[in-house]
Amino acid sequence: MIFNKRHTYISIFFVGTMAFGQVSRPNATPYTNEGTFEKLKKKHPSISPIDRPVPPNIKIDKDIEYKNINGTSLKADVYYPLDDSKKHAGIAMVHGGGWISGSKDNEKYMAMELASKGFVVIAVGYRLADAAKYPAGIEDIETAIQWLTTHHKKYSLDKKKIVVFGESAGAQMATLVGVKAKNKIKAIINIDGIVSFIHPEAEESTYASYWLDGDRNTNLKNWTEASPLEYVDKNTPPTLFINSSQPRFHAGRDDMMKKLQIYKIPAEFHEIKDSPHSFWSAEPWFTETLNYTVDFLNKVLK
Repeated sequence: MIFNKRHTYISIFFVGTMAFGQVSRPNATPYTNEGTFEKLKKKHPSISPIDRPVPPNIKIDKDIEYKNINGTSLKADVYYPLDDSKKHAGIAMVHGGGWISGSKDNEKYMAMELASKGFVVIAVGYRLADAAKYPAGIEDIETAIQWLTTHHKKYSLDKKKIVVFGESAGAQMATLVGVKAKNKIKAIINIDGIVSFIHPEAEESTYASYWLDGDRNTNLKNWTEASPLEYVDKNTPPTLFINSSQPRFHAGRDDMMKKLQIYKIPAEFHEIKDSPHSFWSAEPWFTETLNYTVDFLNKVLK
């Protein structure tokens, strides 16, 4: 058999990326607020870390098991107002990390602040790509929301007003949960997450391939099915986009905005000038993100 350089390259490519039909695991690093800040400050020396005390008007229930799957405990943290004299809208928060890293602890500062402003917030721990491929993580978020609504009395939750909020990969996941009519979500907050894996603007590759159980060519079904843009219709909830100045994380946003406008669904986007991806992990961008979120929710949840 004769081998040339091109054949050798192709062979190495397939051995390196596929094993028995599976995509090789990306070389992912831990995704934390602290680690992200240290990375960002190298190019943005004027930023500062998020350092906020627990607000006195809230309570936090940590590590609540919302489901157990074959011995795997799925946990969430619930941040909620001490004021139980009225019902509060709920927010399901979904952390980022390329579908393979990150944790619900990344949401603690945003969750605390939103709870202090009158929201019941559940920071969801979901199965990452190493544990289970798509759609497991999506199903986990939906289950966590169901768990929260079941316990609405304990948290003085208005179970008819549930919002999904996510950052980066978590924003893609939250948006997907939000656009599916069965979940009856009232608003979507998308923080720098793509809304389509198949849009011409999309640049996702290794991480998406690992989570979606195959690259775009071998598993187009999952890539299409996991794209929130494909579901947008007259029933899609009001949506807020808060984006960095990095174009790759906007994939599909403008087309989704156009669709929402056609259906006269409230939609906004704010692009934070000269900001990197993961901008919400540092000040002053954290406060800016918080303010945009609260202002939008106060308008659409009246």
